[in-house]
Amino acid sequence: MKKKLFAALAWSLLAAPSFASLQLAQKYNCTACHAVEQKVVGPAYKDVAKKYAGDKGAEARLFAKVKAGGAGVWGNIPMPPNPQVSDADLKVLVKWVLSLK
Repeated sequence: MKKKLFAALAWSLLAAPSFASLQLAQKYNCTACHAVEQKVVGPAYKDVAKKYAGDKGAEARLFAKVKAGGAGVWGNIPMPPNPQVSDADLKVLVKWVLSLK
């Protein structure tokens, strides 16, 4: 019984950051153009993580790109700037996207 309870608690703690991060993405309407698994208007979050895997400067570059907007990396459709996203929330979102496998 204790093992099952511990396993359930551990799983919920591990899943919590993902759920909270997805909620942030929904709060700022990121999910209007992006999804975790598949391309919508912009790339899937997992594709972004794959592209930048092992890139030490990816977090800072993606932070700047999401904040200021950008175009050309994933096609012709530009990503609009997102100045309404707080720096703290943006940091959480970028770390989450880069952590996806």
